[in-house]
Amino acid sequence: MSGVIVLNASYEQLHVVSIQHAIRMLVREVAVVEEAHDGASIGPFPLPRVLRLVRYVVTKWRYASGRLQYTRAGVLKRDKFRCAYCGQAGATTMDHVVPRSRGGRGEWLNAVAAHASCNEKKGCRTPEEAGMPLLWQPWIPSRAELAL
Repeated sequence: MSGVIVLNASYEQLHVVSIQHAIRMLVREVAVVEEAHDGASIGPFPLPRVLRLVRYVVTKWRYASGRLQYTRAGVLKRDKFRCAYCGQAGATTMDHVVPRSRGGRGEWLNAVAAHASCNEKKGCRTPEEAGMPLLWQPWIPSRAELAL
């Protein structure tokens, strides 16, 4: 049980919260349970999978910049946890294509998912210098790509 999905009053997905946070929302009566785990409960509340807010929350902040914030988790999700150097699944680290030590920036277009061993093998070199060409070029994902 990794978390509880929170829906706006309009049934639009907002985010995911911890079980503890979800129970606090139920106690404060700001949300209701839309879907629960079968037979499980915490006190008087069924163990929630999905909560829906009682009142609508304006979410224009989600679309304010039009661009997503660059994060390690976002890069891994964008690349579907596949290593950009060997193509195998199970990548757990993020690699800067142009190393930060050599002036590379921390941004979507300079980061790819990689296995720890591939990341270590590449080291502080560019993919060309390391003889490890990228299997795909990094891109800025859409919100929909990261929601999948």
